[in-house]
Amino acid sequence: MLLRENPSAEALETWIIQLRREFHRYPELSFEEYETQKRILKILEEMGIEARKIADTGVLASIKGTSPGPCIALRSDIDGLQVQEELTEKNSEYISRNKGVMHACGHDGHMAMLFGTAKLFQEKRDFPGEVRLIFQPAEEIPPGGAERVIAEGGLEGVDAIMGMHIFTNHESGSVGFRSGPFMASTNRFEIILTGKGGHISKPENCIDPVRIATDFLSSFYPALEKQLEPDKYVIGVGRIQGGAQFNRIPDTVEILGSYRTFDRETTDIIDRTIEECLEKVVKKYVKPGEEFSGLPDYKLDILHGYPVLVNDPVFADAVNSKLQEDFPELTIYPEIEKTFAAEDFASYLQKVPGIFLSLGTRNPEKNIVEINHSCKFDIDETILIKGAEIFYTISLDFLNNPEKYLNPVTTSTSSR
Repeated sequence: MLLRENPSAEALETWIIQLRREFHRYPELSFEEYETQKRILKILEEMGIEARKIADTGVLASIKGTSPGPCIALRSDIDGLQVQEELTEKNSEYISRNKGVMHACGHDGHMAMLFGTAKLFQEKRDFPGEVRLIFQPAEEIPPGGAERVIAEGGLEGVDAIMGMHIFTNHESGSVGFRSGPFMASTNRFEIILTGKGGHISKPENCIDPVRIATDFLSSFYPALEKQLEPDKYVIGVGRIQGGAQFNRIPDTVEILGSYRTFDRETTDIIDRTIEECLEKVVKKYVKPGEEFSGLPDYKLDILHGYPVLVNDPVFADAVNSKLQEDFPELTIYPEIEKTFAAEDFASYLQKVPGIFLSLGTRNPEKNIVEINHSCKFDIDETILIKGAEIFYTISLDFLNNPEKYLNPVTTSTSSR
């Protein structure tokens, strides 16, 4: 039964909003979510749902149906961000109590929606199979918590997985997704350029790593533009650091940046171009003389973080059909634009089929327009029960009709 037909929907919505506000007041950073974990475990215990700790600060729970069947996992991230929340006309009752930490990306809402979904399944157990609840730590910082959950058996026996993220890039209550690549991979690079420092009045006795850094960046961006279309990647430098004295050429300069792509080929081109440009620029600054032996030099470290998030095409088509059927009033964007935002939910989708949805929260009438990670980010709380209902509806349909969602070539669904 859909919630709009359920007389107890108002009470459920109130409970979900209360939970969201409680989690919002006490955010914790990645892999520091110990109090959040305690609260999640306590709520699950009160609901009579089996649960255990996973990935140090996460929680794994299970709701079993009344007959054998497939297993679907539902995931919420639980960590906050290192952001000092700003007081607004809306948030005085639930503004963060933890200084310098904020739920600025909707993870408080994600937890509340997952609890709402759990309550619906727990109260009506007449379904086959299992619903696995993943309260995952450390989504915000690569390598993230998803890989830890996987390594510790969080996906064992799981046939499919769903996740949902609150964003302000589309209107409140609307849902967006797309088949195939949806969110970008995230990659980090660190370059340490080593020259030879000395007094700024004697440049002939020095090798200036600041000039090497500027020459590198001046050549690197055009080199990428010649090889790649602009919609294939984004890249930026977040920090350039070197030296301490106004009148001294430093010995080293550090460049720290990141880039995002939708495919491995583009990532490989950027990796290769960074190194080629470094090699070429560094050679320009070589000087004769023993005092310059081995200089200039560079050290390059590239960390490939979250992979590209790829929604399973068969699963996405089935979700679209079910949403159109059961939510005729819902605005659905089944081919929403790809985003250069990244998510470690991608790691789950490399293991089992499933989908990651975007739930819109933009509402100018309520002044909810700030982007994720803003110190003024907030949620239109009316969307939370809608998110729970979508989770419940799709999951229940999957458990009863897994063949609609799974590619028959790859499915491993079996009775449990």
